[in-house]
Amino acid sequence: MKLYPALAIAVAGTLGACSNSSAPTLTAAATPAAAPATPVAAPAAQNCIGLRQIRESRVRSDSVIDFVMLDGSILRSTLPNACPQLGFERAFTYATSLSQLCSTDIITVIVQGGGVRRGASCGLGQFVPISPEAAAAPIAAK
Repeated sequence: MKLYPALAIAVAGTLGACSNSSAPTLTAAATPAAAPATPVAAPAAQNCIGLRQIRESRVRSDSVIDFVMLDGSILRSTLPNACPQLGFERAFTYATSLSQLCSTDIITVIVQGGGVRRGASCGLGQFVPISPEAAAAPIAAK
């Protein structure tokens, strides 16, 4: 018998010759109600991430950057304010004396075309774990 969350299905009869009279029948039996699901805490936001753990960064908009980590996890930084041209240029730089990137660090947009120029400088937000589905979903315009 294979149990499913809300329904148990039992196969009665024998598997013999293929005739309607000996065909197995399915019966449903109620199972006790499952205990209420324990709420799962939202993934904790991080203030810093190790630079060596970052595989790539994906600029999603003027205010959202996804960081893909070496272990496959994705951390989203939502900037406190929109950073002009970040979503269009999709390139930024940062300077840090630490081996980590933190929500207090400043990124600078790299403006391409006619030579590389520095654009707006903007603060990062905390790094929040997200699912691959959330990372693939379109970002709503503000």
